[in-house]
Amino acid sequence: MQIFEKTITVAQEDLDQLNHVNNVRYVQWVQDIAEAHWMLRAPKQILDNYFWVLVRHTIDYKNQAVLGDILKLKTYVLNSEGVTSVRMVEIFNASTNRLLVKSETKWCFMDKKTYRPTRILAEVANLFD
Repeated sequence: MQIFEKTITVAQEDLDQLNHVNNVRYVQWVQDIAEAHWMLRAPKQILDNYFWVLVRHTIDYKNQAVLGDILKLKTYVLNSEGVTSVRMVEIFNASTNRLLVKSETKWCFMDKKTYRPTRILAEVANLFD
């Protein structure tokens, strides 16, 4: 399992009216790190011919983050089978290593020409082992 990590700092625009990170922002970060991982690992030929669409998203909010907190985002692909792949994302407070959010997303592999689901190529599955 190949883990991809990114560190971000909570900014004012990430906060809600209660002065902690808005739940919607966490969802955006889950999507952003998944995309960053894909873009980093996939070769141009794959990027030119395939894309992913979100099928299901679950997220557990464990703790809150506030302005200035440094967050560590981790993601990895749990499994890939048929046309779908399950990706995990965990967001931690980098200073305390406390888990803030845990997310599981199911993605469908799509062909850019037909806009139809297509079996995940071994070459793609191997990108995340």
